Amino acid sequence: MFCGCEVAFGGSPNTRCCPVCLGLPGGLPVVNQRAVEFMTKAALALNCTISQRSEFYRKNYFYPDLAKNYQISQGEVALGMNGFVEIFAGGKNKKIAIRRVHIEEDTGKLLHVEGNRSLVDCNRSSMPLMEIVTMNPPPAGLDQIESGEEAREYLQRLRQILLYLGVSDCKMEEGSMRCEPNISIKPKGSEKLGTKTEIKNLNSFKSVNMGVDYELMRQEKVLREGGKVRQETRRWNEDRGTTSSMRSKEHAEEYRYYPDPDLPPVVLDETYIQRLRDELPELPFARLRRFMADYGITEQDAEVLTDTLEFAELFDACAKVARDPQEVANWLTGEFLRLVNAKGVPIVQAKITPENLADLLDLIDKGAVNRNTGKAVFEEMFVTGKSAAEIVKARGLEQVSDSGAIEAAVDAVLAANPQEVERFKGGEEKLAGWFVGQVMREMKGKANPGVINKVLKEKLNG
Repeated sequence: MFCGCEVAFGGSPNTRCCPVCLGLPGGLPVVNQRAVEFMTKAALALNCTISQRSEFYRKNYFYPDLAKNYQISQGEVALGMNGFVEIFAGGKNKKIAIRRVHIEEDTGKLLHVEGNRSLVDCNRSSMPLMEIVTMNPPPAGLDQIESGEEAREYLQRLRQILLYLGVSDCKMEEGSMRCEPNISIKPKGSEKLGTKTEIKNLNSFKSVNMGVDYELMRQEKVLREGGKVRQETRRWNEDRGTTSSMRSKEHAEEYRYYPDPDLPPVVLDETYIQRLRDELPELPFARLRRFMADYGITEQDAEVLTDTLEFAELFDACAKVARDPQEVANWLTGEFLRLVNAKGVPIVQAKITPENLADLLDLIDKGAVNRNTGKAVFEEMFVTGKSAAEIVKARGLEQVSDSGAIEAAVDAVLAANPQEVERFKGGEEKLAGWFVGQVMREMKGKANPGVINKVLKEKLNG
């Protein structure tokens, strides 16, 4: 955040640090302009008011992973103030209030080893850190998080927004997105929340959901049994599905904040803020609503299609050139995602183009190929980038609709399976699908299913 050291995950300990991030004598910090730009975009996307002037402070405390014995952060006025994130959880929409988005530097990392010892890795020291703090209680018109499900949904929506912006990879398993919930409850009808606890060691969205719900139940049990909730930090145990006490926080910690004498204030003029606002992409919730309104697709499909910016842009481009946007949605959320997962290919590397997908859907719609054959064509398009017409012609996949050829195949199947014919005529009508499959196999998957059904109906009911 204040030096030129590389931002990266892992690597040999203490190989990406310098006198500035270690706080050595003579090391003077310089603000990372790109990081300020990223965080300003994030604050705008989170509906915050951008502070045109904010200052850096030194947050003083002593811990082995903090080489300088102070952390550079922002004071009462943060880069972004008073925003919200929209979520949908428990069957209702909520706007979760955000109190502030502020700039910090990260600390180092403790590695606990045998012999009751800990080693310090300073590679992470001074990395740009954006802290997003929710508001509790929220102001009028906004909401607070009230369950583990809502906490998980809030984090997932937050992650989605940050990925759309390209400001972080948000990998919880690598620590580039972290969550430390502070949880408190109150008796029904009371206005004042009780003593809060903080949970650490939550490394997935599922863990956040489970950890918050567990802590809510634990605090309620303590109070119902006449006890008192202690203000403390608790560790989530993934294997046991429980929290346990790490350290007490009975007294407010005194960090002795004071302005950093080596860093000037961050001053952003309205022109700069407006430029960044204009650079924001269409964000997930807005895009989801537009997809439903413009293309008439279901909310469930819109949720899947807007999950990542790359997937949303692919659908948008395909839907603009195809005749049936819902059919495009069906193929992308079905066959396309199946191939992405099966082949381990990132969405941006798949070779499906809007024009090629539209052409394939036209071939299916006109009866030139059936849907099953279309899936085989789609897979080759996905891998090679060839057009549907080119693949169909090269592999001889044109659909057969000639009733004479199909009738001959039906006769062959019925003659080879007299027992199944008798069972069908005896009332086992579910065998109709089995007969269609046998005829399709006889004709190497190229027969028109509609014609097959018509001929079978005539033959079996005649």
